[in-house]
Amino acid sequence: MTWLITGGAGYIGSHVVTSMTDAGERVVVVDDLSGGDAARVPEGVPLERGTVLDRPFLDRVLREHGVRGIVHLAAKKAVGESVERPLFYYEQNVTGLQVLLGAAVEADVRRFVFSSSASVYGTPDVELVTEETPCLPLSPYGETKLAGEWLVRAAGRAHGIATACLRYFNVAGTAAPELADTGVFNLVPMVFQRLDAGLPPLVFGDDYATPDGTCVRDYIHVADIADAHLAVAHRLDERAAAGEAGDLTLNVGRGEGVSVREMIDLIGEVTGLDVTPDVVERRPGDPAKVVASSERISAELGWKARHDVRSMIASAWESRVHPAE
Repeated sequence: MTWLITGGAGYIGSHVVTSMTDAGERVVVVDDLSGGDAARVPEGVPLERGTVLDRPFLDRVLREHGVRGIVHLAAKKAVGESVERPLFYYEQNVTGLQVLLGAAVEADVRRFVFSSSASVYGTPDVELVTEETPCLPLSPYGETKLAGEWLVRAAGRAHGIATACLRYFNVAGTAAPELADTGVFNLVPMVFQRLDAGLPPLVFGDDYATPDGTCVRDYIHVADIADAHLAVAHRLDERAAAGEAGDLTLNVGRGEGVSVREMIDLIGEVTGLDVTPDVVERRPGDPAKVVASSERISAELGWKARHDVRSMIASAWESRVHPAE
């Protein structure tokens, strides 16, 4: 069978493609390349350039490649931009998902993995966020991810699709220089960009109710994220082969909180550069602390993160100092 990976030319998506192809899975990538790079797609993996809003395009791709499973990563993901452009985010992230699910149902696709986010939780008042923690997103981006989960589960129940929603926490690092994060949506590349320009890193608020006043997050290596996708894809294969549907909702994190200031200090240790930050106003939609419980994914899939925070920073920095040729 073939797995369709939307957003497979992006930072996370390309790692998922590599993990699945290395495991012997047949893969086809759909990406409009608005935030992706065709060079990230491994040789021999078909790349279909187009948008998930284009139903005829999706119908053709699913039919021609014999797709029987979908991993949906294509989405807009900048929290601040979503506050400024909520209609655009709902169109891209929710309407696009609706169109894709419609095509999947028509093509009798029985496996569907949805890329969700810890942003669905908002500001949880708990030490560790479990999958049962109430979802109260603070931004339109988080709202689109929560609405996406609802839609995926509803479609799965109605049409006999085995589904999984993976709630990523804060992704960092790289498995190879050619797959590095070239965007500036995540903390580590944002700090690197400032350092490259000879500017101090920015800290968006230092008056949060945390030990050092800066936001606390659960950081996870992108290679661990990719391995989680492979594990859940295999689980959905088992369910589909048994004629079972059902849904899984799983946190993908390490269960360890690290503050923004601690991350910046560690970047200074790895790079040897002065990382004394400038503190500026808070960004809208940023919760104070979000740290995952990873008990459910460990119990369900036997999955556990293998990389620590230093290795995330070191791999990202190495790919920047010695980029792929």
